[in-house]
Amino acid sequence: MYQRILVGVDGSETSLRGLDEAIRLAKASGARLLLVHVLNTLILESEIASTAYYQALADSIRASGAKTLEHAAMLTHEAGVSFEQKMVEKIGAHASQEIVAQAKAWTADLIVVGTHGRRGLKRLVMGSDAELVLRHSPVPVLMVRDQPTS
Repeated sequence: MYQRILVGVDGSETSLRGLDEAIRLAKASGARLLLVHVLNTLILESEIASTAYYQALADSIRASGAKTLEHAAMLTHEAGVSFEQKMVEKIGAHASQEIVAQAKAWTADLIVVGTHGRRGLKRLVMGSDAELVLRHSPVPVLMVRDQPTS
């Protein structure tokens, strides 16, 4: 059974469903969770914005990330599951790359991520971090959909 489960959290309903599933697995197997939030600072282009605006925006994104991670930690703690938490900030990296890198560094034996289950043009335009995690992960990946399929 799994003993080290990495959970990608971004504050969306989908990632909260993934966290819920990871908590259930951890309770059943006695696993420890690593809650990972990746700050996407790629959108912060300092050449476009003034330094003051850039810093204020970066601070706001960091504060939002910390709040997301704290919420996930509270839910995990309330469930009585052992956990660690980590916020990763990388400029220009996709969240999927960082989740896989953290799984390798922490020696996770499972990754849990939420997925919107986009298809067709939406998937092409918006991409899928969950799919990229699945493609590049050295360990099994549990992808949890935002809504149960009918």
